[in-house]
Amino acid sequence: MKDIKSHTRIIDSITGPHEKKLLVWMAEHLPSWVTPNMMTGLGVFGAMIIFLGYVLCNIHPAFLWLASFGFFVNWFGDSLDGTIARVRNIQRPKFGFFIDHTVDSFNIILLFLGIGFSPFVHFSLAMIALIGYMQLSILVYIRTAVKGEFKISYGLLGATEARILAIMANTLVFFLGNPEFILYGYTLSAYDLFALFVAILLFSMFFASSFTQAHEIAEMEEKNRK
Repeated sequence: MKDIKSHTRIIDSITGPHEKKLLVWMAEHLPSWVTPNMMTGLGVFGAMIIFLGYVLCNIHPAFLWLASFGFFVNWFGDSLDGTIARVRNIQRPKFGFFIDHTVDSFNIILLFLGIGFSPFVHFSLAMIALIGYMQLSILVYIRTAVKGEFKISYGLLGATEARILAIMANTLVFFLGNPEFILYGYTLSAYDLFALFVAILLFSMFFASSFTQAHEIAEMEEKNRK
């Protein structure tokens, strides 16, 4: 088992290289009174805005813009808490890892609950997508503990890309509506199909990565025996 303090961060998403430079620049220019814990709290606040925005869509679809704004606030806080700590060299590896990812799980639950309580997606589909996301998250933490690699992107997709896709989906639904389709006798909206696609993608990445990682770890341990 690897020491959590010495794990390697792997982010090979589409926006990863450019996002890292932007976050470092922002962390360097933020006032000294802005702390990592404040940014973590801001990320939670963003998740609450997302939840509220989706739920309020039952009143009017214009609240999709509030949900999309919540994604930006969540990204700002969630992405900068660890960056600020690294830039200022005030990391607390074990505490930071524990708090960051405990809070992340809470944020994700809020997000998917909000989508499920919205008028756009069946609650059951939102929960299936949530299960897929949680499975992938658990795999990330297991890989960190076993291999010392904290890989938070799969197939060039990471958390930032997921937020961008959600904002794009919100925008399309606001301007084009949420038409319904009949699929094998079930009535599904366009947003339902998007949620179903996301769920299938998450489960596919989970199973594919689990198989690959299990094979690599088995080979690694076999070499160590020789």
